[in-house]
Amino acid sequence: MSAPDGETLANIDRLIHEPARLVVLTNLAVVDRADATFLLRQTGLTWGNLSSHLTRLEDAGYVEVEKTFVDRRPKTLLSLTPAGREAFEAYRRHMQQVLKGPPGSR
Repeated sequence: MSAPDGETLANIDRLIHEPARLVVLTNLAVVDRADATFLLRQTGLTWGNLSSHLTRLEDAGYVEVEKTFVDRRPKTLLSLTPAGREAFEAYRRHMQQVLKGPPGSR
């Protein structure tokens, strides 16, 4: 892979790079699926904020939202889609390269 430069940073996945969505995806990357209440507690976001970010991630095909009922109460389960997992891993690799810096910078 070539040395990171301004163009490499410019090509970062901005959808994932946004801090709140990055926290959501990071949490979902380590579990098979999670309920919205768990994500709410883990991220510190408000319900409205979390919902807004989940909608963006779902529209991009990164997150799957499953709405069910448990004991007549609504429950929202969230998981990364295969495309979401792939995009998150690509973002992670990309950031590792950027953080290494150009050759000879150490």
